[in-house]
Amino acid sequence: MNTKAVLFDLDGTLADTALDLGGALNRLLKRKGLPEKDMADIRPVASHGANGLILLGAGIDKDHADHAHWRVDFLAEYENGFANETVLFEGVNALLAELDRRGVVWGIITNKPHIFTHRLVPQLGFVCPPAVVVSGDTTAEAKPSTKPMLYACEKIGIEPQHCVYVGDAERDMQAGKDAGMRTVLANWGYIAASDNVAQWPADAAIDKPQDLLKLL
Repeated sequence: MNTKAVLFDLDGTLADTALDLGGALNRLLKRKGLPEKDMADIRPVASHGANGLILLGAGIDKDHADHAHWRVDFLAEYENGFANETVLFEGVNALLAELDRRGVVWGIITNKPHIFTHRLVPQLGFVCPPAVVVSGDTTAEAKPSTKPMLYACEKIGIEPQHCVYVGDAERDMQAGKDAGMRTVLANWGYIAASDNVAQWPADAAIDKPQDLLKLL
């Protein structure tokens, strides 16, 4: 396959955001008089963002009458510390440098809201800048919809069949596959023991970022 672009999820794939996401959750839980959660419990659901963390911390799902208020409060807490402890995973910059050397375009497709991505991405210290950043609210629908995937392809001028999408969640694999991309699961990401990854539509799985180079 002629790979012209590699597109990545952000949380749990390029960047370890769990400490800051977990910190926001625990500050909110403490403020509301609820018990805080251990990071061991937070990490596997960090890729599910605000909704997943609110469900973990308070048992409130998206259909609950109080969910909208909890989401607003969580995002306000995250605003106060979204870049305190977030760092790139080991090996990410080495991978990006090699992609750049090979002339392979790279970009980000995340469900994280633009209000955070447009400030966080420049602070992460990428060895070379992404060609495109698509946030969870850039298009009318977020992953697992194909709309963010196709939008990214349009922006970089590369057809989906020439793209690889790397992520750590089922919705990442589904969105990439449905868009016509080759999908690669990042095993170092926020994957829960209960996740049945064998049923996810991933073409391959890798244990560290630079393993991707063997697949291109």
